[in-house]
Amino acid sequence: MQRNKVHAVTTLTKVAQDLEVSEDLLHDLTEQMDTEDGVIWVYGLEEEAVLALSEDGIECLRDLIADHRRDHA
Repeated sequence: MQRNKVHAVTTLTKVAQDLEVSEDLLHDLTEQMDTEDGVIWVYGLEEEAVLALSEDGIECLRDLIADHRRDHA
């Protein structure tokens, strides 16, 4: 039985800040990703769901950002 190896996630807001890109751009790019790519929705009791990414998800986003910049250059 395979177990999930994700031990931590980072919110989309923090990833946008770290990568110095807009949160809106990242949100658009994550629509191209699946859960296998590292996209995780985090739900709480009172808050709205928060989009978060595993380390693999962040790496996938870096590739998508590079593709986006190349396509829009």
